[in-house]
Amino acid sequence: MDFKEKFRSKDAKVGVIGLGYVGLALAGEFAKVGFNVTGIDNNPDKVKTINSGKSPIVDVSDDEVSEFINSGKMKAVTDFSVISELDSVSICVPTPLRKTKDPDMSFIVNATENIKKHLKPGQLIILESTTYPGTTDELVQPILEKSGLIAGKDFYLAFSPERVDPGNKQYTTKNIPKVIGGTTEECTEAAKSLYGQVMDTIVPVSSTKVAETVKLLENTFRSVNIGMANEMALMCQKLNINVWDVIFAASTKPFGFMPFYPGPGLGGHCIPIDPFYLSWKAKMSGFESRFIELASQVNSTMPAFVVEKITDALNSTKKSVNGSQILIIGVAYKNDINDIREAPSLDVINLLQAKGAKIVYSDPYVPAIKINNSTISASDLTENLLAESDCAVIITNHSVFDCNLIVKHSTVLVDTRNALKDFKDEHIVRL
Repeated sequence: MDFKEKFRSKDAKVGVIGLGYVGLALAGEFAKVGFNVTGIDNNPDKVKTINSGKSPIVDVSDDEVSEFINSGKMKAVTDFSVISELDSVSICVPTPLRKTKDPDMSFIVNATENIKKHLKPGQLIILESTTYPGTTDELVQPILEKSGLIAGKDFYLAFSPERVDPGNKQYTTKNIPKVIGGTTEECTEAAKSLYGQVMDTIVPVSSTKVAETVKLLENTFRSVNIGMANEMALMCQKLNINVWDVIFAASTKPFGFMPFYPGPGLGGHCIPIDPFYLSWKAKMSGFESRFIELASQVNSTMPAFVVEKITDALNSTKKSVNGSQILIIGVAYKNDINDIREAPSLDVINLLQAKGAKIVYSDPYVPAIKINNSTISASDLTENLLAESDCAVIITNHSVFDCNLIVKHSTVLVDTRNALKDFKDEHIVRL
């Protein structure tokens, strides 16, 4: 049976390395259409949670995980030796930056080395982790070929960028078009045959490098435009203009304009990080990516700007930051999820603590955070908590937050997300 028929008939055994927002969602989609899926993760607690029928992420429900596990369509393991039993392996591991802003490839290298030990002829290996152009051909392929098997001849190798938007109910793993680029045309066809059973739309491209660059362009586009919106907010502050009114009015133009919005800073694993992968690779070729660097500089100033707004808000009540209790409302990097990776709230909290503020926070999705080697537990958002705090700051506008409660019981309130656009109360300070 060739690979096309094996994938079409769902007889193939599918593997996913990394069971986070990308990997678990992908594994779930494979299980939904009838594949037997093995998820591999080196975190034993996460594996135990999944095998007990619980989901560690918001986008995949406990009921879904329980159904997959109980039906035998999915299992989670920490043992990479199961790779020898699989027909395909999708790599969905983190790709962070080092402190020097250079790509940290250790997670990809570790996953690839483990695959190499158990690689067999006819297997399909797909890298999904966002990375710099050339990673698949220049890093992953040579490691795998140390097994003695050749990509495009003995096994199939492709890159397909994840496009997950955590918390988005409209666009999911299934209906977001899937870009695929293989090391050879046959590798592309193999990946299309697998993902075509799951995703509504497949977008084949000419090479792995093109596929890798697609994701970087998408997130660099957002970073640059958010940077412009943030700079507009900084400028409007100086000109005493409501930036939100400006953006709303501009967005009524039916052509030539796409609204982007300012905020307390960039968060998540993608937008704050991915542009640096592109600029790093460009520097290796002697090209300076000015837009990327400038946008990063502007976006990185926003937490300090938020602290400035908090300081002004407290001054209006004749209080200083030092000694004041400041309530942070929402710490996740975006609304309705539990992910705090690169969250701007953490930078804001760090800056406020350095100025002597007492920090409390409320976030129903994040039970505790670690800041400066200490742990802060979440508090319920109550009338008393709002009233006893010297300043409340909306960093993340979770849909579960009661805006009426927040406005009514806060002493002074800084809104960094325009969550309170319908309120005209004088004690609200807007970004």
